[in-house]
Amino acid sequence: MDWRVYHAIYSLSLHHHWLGSGFHAIEQASIPFMVVATAVLWFLARPGGDRRWKLACGSGFLAAALAYVANWVVHHIWDRPRPYETHTIRHPWASATDASFPSDHASVALAIAFTVVAFDAVAGGILLGAAVLIAVGRVLIGAHYPGDVLASLAVALVVAAVVVRLARPFVSLAVGLVERVSDPLLRPLWRRAS
Repeated sequence: MDWRVYHAIYSLSLHHHWLGSGFHAIEQASIPFMVVATAVLWFLARPGGDRRWKLACGSGFLAAALAYVANWVVHHIWDRPRPYETHTIRHPWASATDASFPSDHASVALAIAFTVVAFDAVAGGILLGAAVLIAVGRVLIGAHYPGDVLASLAVALVVAAVVVRLARPFVSLAVGLVERVSDPLLRPLWRRAS
């Protein structure tokens, strides 16, 4: 069934080449965008003010790292071939040969988004929209089966819950240490902007 759903979705992007090309461009910028957008939260937090966005930033980065590690473990348990390695299909937008299940791009992007949502609904909603585009794009460009992306959704939800519920003291401590360096550097910029 995963192959049939994949084939229907991927055929759509092959038939409408602009769709696949558009999502390929999104995929090229996806992880850098998520990293920069998450880091921007730190710089938008006023030095000495509310720490919510700093906590969201730190938690988002931790969630991304844990999602990647979780995927690494799963990849070593089950090295599922990419769809274009298993089936004879044209694949102009993807050529990776690492394990397909689950998608690293989708897991990392969704983990960041779900974690940031726990701290700020608006910022998290924006990141969640981007993460969904990334996840859908992984199937549209032919890099993953739909089941790979659904597994990434599960990985991201579990990792985000662990980070938000269990790792908050650790993240708070790390944010406090980084603030000692970043706040004095950012304070003059905030004074000029005020």
